[in-house]
Amino acid sequence: MLQCTHLRSLEKDLIHAGMRETFRGKAWSAGCREWVYFDCVLDTKALRNRYQLEAFIKEHRNDDPRSGLEAGLVCTLCQDAVMGVHPLHGNGKIHYS
Repeated sequence: MLQCTHLRSLEKDLIHAGMRETFRGKAWSAGCREWVYFDCVLDTKALRNRYQLEAFIKEHRNDDPRSGLEAGLVCTLCQDAVMGVHPLHGNGKIHYS
């Protein structure tokens, strides 16, 4: 489980829903602690409302195919994140909200 208490409920729910984890660890930059990736598209706006996430939880979306397409939520306090497949490449993937 993530050390970040702000995203832990979302992570637990994704695991309990059977979403496949594809990566866990330190991601691409020095500003990252632990990022966990799931094989689904995360509806970040719906999840923000569902989990009543604080303003310091930011929506993150990387549109650069060279560095890896992704989208999810990042805790700017803890530097942890819950990420999913980029929506433009989510055909056939579960959309989790």
